[in-house]
Amino acid sequence: MLDDFFTRAMVAGVGLALTAGPLGCFVVWRRMAYFGDTMAHSALLGVALAFLFQINLMAGVFIVATLASVALLFLQRRGALSTDALLGILSHSTLALGLVMVAFMSWIRIDLMGFLFGDILAVSRFDIAMIYGGGALVLGVLAWLWRPLLAATVNTEIAEAEGLRPERARFVFMLLMAAVIAIAMKIVGILLITSLLIIPAAAGRRFAATPEGMAIAASLAGVLAVVGGLSASLSFDTPSGPSIVVVALVLFLLSLVRLPEGRGTGETGETS
Repeated sequence: MLDDFFTRAMVAGVGLALTAGPLGCFVVWRRMAYFGDTMAHSALLGVALAFLFQINLMAGVFIVATLASVALLFLQRRGALSTDALLGILSHSTLALGLVMVAFMSWIRIDLMGFLFGDILAVSRFDIAMIYGGGALVLGVLAWLWRPLLAATVNTEIAEAEGLRPERARFVFMLLMAAVIAIAMKIVGILLITSLLIIPAAAGRRFAATPEGMAIAASLAGVLAVVGGLSASLSFDTPSGPSIVVVALVLFLLSLVRLPEGRGTGETGETS
């Protein structure tokens, strides 16, 4: 069944969408889109280091994205610059370092466009196993972390008073983001990863009355985006990663047409 490249791409994309949906809800609620971009841009440096030291690409991306998160936490505690300035520095510097390293490694042939915009049609059975295995691990940890992370999203002080350790929840969430970025890189590419986290979650918010409902709706919107985007890519010979993001955008625009009568918890969770 998985011998056909299009079938493998569809299975891989659906697995990623199911994982990215709930995680993307917290990105939207906590207003962490720029942080997601920063971690995604650092992925290219992870790719370059993975080729240099001959380690698994996903492992290289995960390590570098994790180090970028730790660097952000350290610099925030120093208080020298605002968070958005620190994110800008980390985002562009890691991307530039990755590009420079790739340029210097002339002895290795690297499909830079594939890493930047994804190459889902080239996924292997091993990639699918990594996506579903890593995705199951991410969702399992997120389920364990759901209550403290949601409480910290609504009000950090109350979460601390209840002994939910919001700082620990935040750091673990950053690790989960790093894992999803490592998994998603081959499917939608470094420059489009954050959009697959944010757009389905934003579309699902309009149809959810609870945070859990929004997580499910975001996953379903992501699955529809993958199926529609890959089908459009096959029909119109367009790039697969960008096609998925465009379909996700269409779903978001359609969600704006049909607003619910009342806003539920999925909307109020944005206040932090």
